[in-house]
Amino acid sequence: MSSRDKPSRPRGADRSSRARDERGTRPPAADDHQIPRVVAGTVPRIVLRPERERSLQRRHPWIFSGGVERVEGAPESGATVEVRSASGGFLGWAAYSPQSQILARVWDFHESARIDVGFFTARIRRAAEQRRARFGESPQGAVRLVHGEADGLPGVIVDRFAHVAVVQLTTAGAWRWRDAIADAIAETAGVTSVFERSDADVVHLEGLAPSTGPLRGDAPPGPVVIEENGVRFGVDVREGHKTGFYLDQRDNRALLRDAVKDRDVLDCFCYTGGFSLNALAGGAASVTSVDSSADALAVLRDQIETNGLPASRAQLTEADVFAQLRLYRDQARKFDVIVLDPPKFAPTAAAAERAARGYKDINLWAMKLLRPGGQLFTFSCSGGVSRDLFQKIVAGAAVDAGVDARVLRHLSAAPDHPVSLAFPEGEYLKGLVCEIV
Repeated sequence: MSSRDKPSRPRGADRSSRARDERGTRPPAADDHQIPRVVAGTVPRIVLRPERERSLQRRHPWIFSGGVERVEGAPESGATVEVRSASGGFLGWAAYSPQSQILARVWDFHESARIDVGFFTARIRRAAEQRRARFGESPQGAVRLVHGEADGLPGVIVDRFAHVAVVQLTTAGAWRWRDAIADAIAETAGVTSVFERSDADVVHLEGLAPSTGPLRGDAPPGPVVIEENGVRFGVDVREGHKTGFYLDQRDNRALLRDAVKDRDVLDCFCYTGGFSLNALAGGAASVTSVDSSADALAVLRDQIETNGLPASRAQLTEADVFAQLRLYRDQARKFDVIVLDPPKFAPTAAAAERAARGYKDINLWAMKLLRPGGQLFTFSCSGGVSRDLFQKIVAGAAVDAGVDARVLRHLSAAPDHPVSLAFPEGEYLKGLVCEIV
């Protein structure tokens, strides 16, 4: 089994491919005040402190515990609560998470809304129909059907891999409506199986235990085969990272494929080879793939063969990426294109300063290995590192590497991973294509 979602350090020995925080930045510690619980009417209610309603009026769905004056009633974990301002104005219907710093997440901002089975069916159907209209549907296609807050469903992620939908529920509210969500997916997603992968680290922040297994239909007996840009991948929905595959990099993999013909490519933190396979399919002269997981590299080796790609042009290396980059420097190795797609070094904003050193190091060493005119595809999936900070880190790496570099492209997640204008925290993946002048 390849390495799983575990905290990644900027420095250290074991850095397999990334395990992403797709909820965005974890919030800072809440104010140190005790929230009174008041037994009131039949509908549980959260009442905010004075002047704390502005973010909700701008449709931001998170309610931090430090902004809450009191909780009325005795809501259970995941229960739907009414949210009111200090002056009594209605603000929304939200899911209650008593063990989280995010005390509640808004399902709907309209007072007339009803949070019931029909609500979840309608939201999931809308998301599925939007994806179908924009991206089409094929028997071996793969797409993100539901992307949390951007689709009005905080804590709900759904990826469709061919005939299997994989659902990840990361909040108490999403768990409470698990059956309704599973039924809606089975009804609207055009799949024969709904498989749960609610085993991300973030579930512990909600006081929940990891949960995996089939929700509707049977568990797939083995990897689910999908096709992306003409390349076939076997997706391990049972044990693979996150839901089994990083769909967010789809467009960036295609971009790399168009940039590598007859060039020497280095793919760092390659996991099962999303970028490596596309580089080989794009006619790269050579592709060197580095990851700390022997299991992930074994899958990559099999997929090179399955796709009929030239194994003679592929070199698979099990190693710590930091150490391997320094080794390549000592060996005077040079490449034309380098991909850096590391695990999250900073799951929270508080960890950003420590993580910056790790991001700077790998980008510095990579730039030293690029030939003039070479391109660096570099990414951060850390919610705690903003797009602006990431570019500053990469710019600092170029200065320390003694190279002149310029940005050719700013990269993001594929468009089936939309970002709500009211919820910028949803933009977790950021990338740059830099050229060495």
